[in-house]
Amino acid sequence: MDADMAAPAEPLSHESGAKRRQIMDGARTVFLNEGFDGASMNDIARVAGVSKGTLYVYFESKEQLFEALIREDRKQQAEQLVFCGEPGDAREFLSGFGRRLVEMMTRPEMIAHLRIVIAATGKFPRLGRAFYEAGPCHGVANLESQLRKLMAAGALEIEDPEQAARQFIDMCKSGIFNAVLFGAIETVSPAEIQRSVESAAEVFMRAYGARPEQKTLS
Repeated sequence: MDADMAAPAEPLSHESGAKRRQIMDGARTVFLNEGFDGASMNDIARVAGVSKGTLYVYFESKEQLFEALIREDRKQQAEQLVFCGEPGDAREFLSGFGRRLVEMMTRPEMIAHLRIVIAATGKFPRLGRAFYEAGPCHGVANLESQLRKLMAAGALEIEDPEQAARQFIDMCKSGIFNAVLFGAIETVSPAEIQRSVESAAEVFMRAYGARPEQKTLS
C-alpha cells in the first residue's frame, strides 16, 4: 500500500488542515449512517458543508477518504494507549492496559466503524489492511514495547514479546469482543471487562512472570 495514499501531496496550511478535518468529520457521519456502499461523495460534501469540487481537491475517491478516516481514527485511539516512562508493576500495568483497550474496542462507535470496514473489505482489501495496520498491529507494537521494558526490569521472562503481546490482547477480549461485534449482546459492563482482563493478567503472569531464584541447600 502506498504510504501517501490518504494524505495530500503537499504540507497542509492551518486553513487547509481545518478544511480537511471538516471534510473528515462530515464523512464520518455519512459513513456511520449509510455504510460504505451507501455513502456518496455528494452526501459527504453536503454534510461536510463543502462543494464537491473542494472535496475532490483533498480526496480523489470515496475509498481514499475512507482509508484516511480509518487511519486518523485509529491514530487518535492509539494515543489513549500510549505510555510514557516505565510501566511499573507488571500485573498492574497489564490490567490497566487491558481495561483501556477493551473499553475502547467495545464502544458503539468503534463497533459500528469496524462493521463498515468488514463489509467493505471484500471489495476493497486495502481498507481492511489499513484498519489492521493502524489498529490491531499498532496496539500489539505498543504493548510489545512496554513488555520489553518489564523484561529489562526483570519482571517478565518472555522469549517472543510480540507473540506474547498478541496473546494478552486476545485473552483480554475473549468472550466479550466478538459477542458485541456480532450483536449477541449490545454492551459489556465495566465489571465484565474487569473480570476478563484480570483473568487474562493472571494467566499471562503465570506464563511469563519472572520466577524467583530457587535457593539450594549446600
